[in-house]
Amino acid sequence: MRRLMLLRHAKTETDAPSGKDFDRRLDERGRHDAPMIGAWLNSHPPHPDMVCVSTAMRTRQTWDLVSAAMPSNKPTVEHVDELYGAGLEELLAVIRDAAVQDPRRLMLIGHNPGLHEMALGLIKDGKQGGDATGRKALTDNLPTGSIAIIDFDIDDWNDIAFRSGVLVQFVSPKLLKDIGQ
Repeated sequence: MRRLMLLRHAKTETDAPSGKDFDRRLDERGRHDAPMIGAWLNSHPPHPDMVCVSTAMRTRQTWDLVSAAMPSNKPTVEHVDELYGAGLEELLAVIRDAAVQDPRRLMLIGHNPGLHEMALGLIKDGKQGGDATGRKALTDNLPTGSIAIIDFDIDDWNDIAFRSGVLVQFVSPKLLKDIGQ
């Protein structure tokens, strides 16, 4: 069994001082939401064994705040250039590259539209796809600061395939605020 956690970076400023998308930083809401998602993750193990983080400023800031809210979790962390602007092929390559370290639970912190498309593509259709409420919410969007947790009945990340995962849970900052967490 393998677990994949797809976390989109938290909310960001519209423009970076440099004018480059890559340099955009978290805004006030993002700096609030990222630790909230981290606290939720901390209270809902199992935690990731390995985290691959896009090298963009906003994803690195998101991981810093999420990880600070998970003090007992010390995963292997890799900053991966290929996650910035990644499409399905690049995301699959990053996941399969993780097979070298063989984490049972892998988290990717990246960007839309790639992460959203990946989540939708990996989850089985119908009732076999897991959390129906989460799948419905995820159909519309993978909002900033949201995480999709998907389980696969595989022993090796090289065996990951589209329409083979089960959505365990979808969590967004808005959902956590709505339930008072």
